Amino acid sequence: MIEWFTWVQLAVAVAAGVLCIVLGFARRVPSDLTIGALALVEALLVVQLIVAILAPGFGNEPTGSVLEFYTYLISALLLPPAAAFWALLERNRWSTVILGVAALAVGVMVYRMLQIWTVQPA
Repeated sequence: MIEWFTWVQLAVAVAAGVLCIVLGFARRVPSDLTIGALALVEALLVVQLIVAILAPGFGNEPTGSVLEFYTYLISALLLPPAAAFWALLERNRWSTVILGVAALAVGVMVYRMLQIWTVQPA
């Protein structure tokens, strides 16, 4: 797993989460910017999924639980689209806040995936 890519992904998830929460309190409906921020988080997760599938073939084995890693990855892949779908259906400021919370939750999952893939067990 490329560590710098995961740190970029984490930064994007946190930035998207903060952006969505701020815009949720400032406006009444989700904007294209908030939906786009979550789309960027999702695109990065798809790239991470491809890298995670290919990495063991190149000798980069995870140092933690593979099941936990893929559970986080699948959850993170499902959470932003679900939040975005709900935001588009509801179209109120609280749905934008939910988008932000989803992005922050994905950020936490990405950080944990980084630990599983790169941190050596004690």
